[in-house]
Parts: sequence; C-alpha cells; structure tokens
Amino acid sequence: MLPSLSAAAVLLAAVLVPVPPSHPAPCAGRPAPTVPGAERQQAACLDDLTTAGTVAGGHTDTADWAGLTPAGARNPSGVPGIQIDGYFPDTSTTNTTHGWNHDSQFVLRLPDRWNGGLVVAGSPGVREQYANDFAISDWVLARGYAFAATDKGNVGAAFHRDGRRPGDAIVEWNHRVTQLTRAARATVARRYGHAPLRTYAAGLSNGGYLVRWQLENHPELYDGGVDWEGTLWHPDRPNLLTFLPPVLRAYPQDRPAEVIAAGFAPGSEFLWDFHHRVYWDLTQRIYREELDPDYDGPAEAGTPFCAPGTPACDADYDYAARPAAVRAAIGRIALTGRIGRPLITLHGTLDALLPIGKDSDVYAAMVREQHRDRIFRYYRIEGGNHVDGLYDTYPDRLRPILPCFRDAFTALTGWVERWQAPAPSRTVARPASGDLANTCALAG
Repeated sequence: MLPSLSAAAVLLAAVLVPVPPSHPAPCAGRPAPTVPGAERQQAACLDDLTTAGTVAGGHTDTADWAGLTPAGARNPSGVPGIQIDGYFPDTSTTNTTHGWNHDSQFVLRLPDRWNGGLVVAGSPGVREQYANDFAISDWVLARGYAFAATDKGNVGAAFHRDGRRPGDAIVEWNHRVTQLTRAARATVARRYGHAPLRTYAAGLSNGGYLVRWQLENHPELYDGGVDWEGTLWHPDRPNLLTFLPPVLRAYPQDRPAEVIAAGFAPGSEFLWDFHHRVYWDLTQRIYREELDPDYDGPAEAGTPFCAPGTPACDADYDYAARPAAVRAAIGRIALTGRIGRPLITLHGTLDALLPIGKDSDVYAAMVREQHRDRIFRYYRIEGGNHVDGLYDTYPDRLRPILPCFRDAFTALTGWVERWQAPAPSRTVARPASGDLANTCALAG
C-alpha cells in the first residue's frame, strides 16, 4: 500500500531505464512470445535475468526497490532467459520509465530453465514495476519460476489523480494484477508450449493487499499466495484513515501513550521519528485524498505536517464523522477474508507503518470469521518492521522479514504441490544471534 520508501525523495524520483533492443536475438532458439493485450512490448535476451545482470544492462531500476531489503541480503544470480517490458492500454501517464510516460507498465521474465510455475506480483507502495526485483524476482527466477510484475496502473505520490471517482486508482490496482496474471499465463504457454502448472501471487505492503484481494476475488487464477504485511482496507475495520490521524495529533507533541493507543507497539518508539518524517504524514494525506477528496475542498492532499487545529488538517481527520460516501469508496476496495486458495501472511511485530494489531491481526480474524483458516497460516515476525532497510540502522533491535518471506514461499509450494502442511500459525521469535538478513525458520 504505502509509499514504502527509504526516503520521500526516492518515492518522487523519476529514474529512466534504457529501452531494451527492439529486435533482440531469440533465446534458446525461440523468438520472444507476444503478450496478449499489450499495447507495446519490447523483449531482450539476457544472460542473467536477476538484478546481478539487469542492473548493469539497464533492465531494472534500482531506485524502485531502494530501502526494501537489508544490505546484507544475498541473492542468487546467473539465470538466462527473456525479459519482456511493455504496457497495456491506459489513459494515465504517471510512469515515466523508459521514457514511455505511460501507465500499466509490466515486466515479464521467462527463464530458459523453467520449472513449470509462474509468480505474479504487484508493486509495493506507489512504486513502479521493478520494485519486487530484489525481494522476489531474483529468488523465484533462480528456482525456475517465470515472474511477472505490474506498476498497478498508476504510480507516485499523486496516484490519486488517476480516475474519476474516489477509490478508482486503487480499484485499478486490482484490475491490473488480474489482467497481468491472465496475460502472463498465456505468454508462458506461448513460450514453453503449455500453461503454467502452478501460479502463485506474492507481494509486500500494497502488494500484499493485492495478494489478499486476488485470492478472495479470483482464486481460479492462482494456486496460493504469500502476503508480506499487506494493507487492510475495510469500511468498518481499522484502516489507515482511522489510526494515522491520532498519531499525527500525538507526535511529535510528546504524547507517546496516544501513539500506542492508536495501535503502534510498545517498544517501537525508536522508529517513530523516521516514520513521522517519511511515512505517516504523506501516507495519510495521499490516501485520504484518494478516498475522501472532499475533506479539504479544492486543496489537493492537504497541508504537509500541519498543526492540529489548522483548517482541513489531516491530523484532525475523523473517519467516523465523515459522510457515508467515504465508507462506500473504501467498500469498493475492501477485503473480506474469504480467501479461495492457500494464503500465508507475514507481519512484523514492530511494524511502525501498518501496526500489526490494526492490520494482519484483524485480517487473520476476518479469515477465521469466514471459516477459511484451514487454508491460512499467519506468522507474526518478532522484531520485524515494515521496511527491511531499517535493519541496517538497528541490527540489534529489528529483524528483516525477507528471509521469512522466502521460507514462507517454500512452505506454500510444499503445501500446494506435496500436501505438506506448514507449521501452525505462530509468533516467530527473534534469534539473539545469527545471520538474520538471510535466515528464518517459520517452523521454529
């Protein structure tokens, strides 16, 4: 969901990536397949589809995944295959990658040595299509999966300008993941001669929300998913617009009890200053503008860091007092917990952007209410924060979730493909020592 960035400047940066060759050589003796429905596509035959190769060759954007992973994380490399960049028809132009100035961009990677599977991801925050390259793409490609990712149809801090009705931009996120999944499945069939045997959804933050929504609304397209701290949207449950305003009123006014009362975990105080400066204010304003644009009248996304009492200040936003139309807008993007395929959810106990007690704890309860807990596992990662990059600053207090995601993905595939039930839902303790950037055992 959120602008999961190491700095606000990164969120707003427009880093151009060189356009791949228009007429690449075929890989393994086969031409690149066409992507159904794409308005434009450009393919390249690469010696290495992982970031070890794509960074040097201009086939990714390092700014797009900055701050999402710990510096000490080790990734595989040396996966040859085809990369296809392109976009689907769209009228918005917030994504400037490749100089295309066109939204609904996607990246599709097809390894020469394919295991029969496909992994589909939507971008976290309001980032572009390469945001999952280091966290997800490298690792699944090395295991033989094809990989596809989308920019969700709009990017950047002004994503709320896309669409006509409140909620339209986020509604489009879900549509674009569904669209890409169908197109990627067809493209895989054209490349390898048959449809994928298994299709998985994976994502973090807003990408985790997209996994939840897809498994609830289009289970026919997937075999399972891993949700890494997905955003919870529901008109009658906690959401960003209920817990961020009281935090903005209480911090930095030296009222820590009110921040904790809003849902943030005791012990997370050392993270608050960073999140106040980079996330809380910006996130509240841009998502409130998307879902309740009338709150500040003709102004756009409020006034940054306004003091409580200032007219139309987002620190004073009261979701409960807003018109029914706001709940209707959130209802258009709401989750239900009614998943139709196996789902593994991960969430850090020190998440200082989406507090665990107001997000995944609630979503897990929703899944139980829908009697779907038989196909659900929920692992609370002790010491995990929303942004793994902060582990480099606080290695003695935080724990990266990246290796836990990889263990979860392995557990999911064993569950789906070999009927090996994962460990029961639990809180995963933080080890006192060890290589936390690369190891995690969800089963204990």
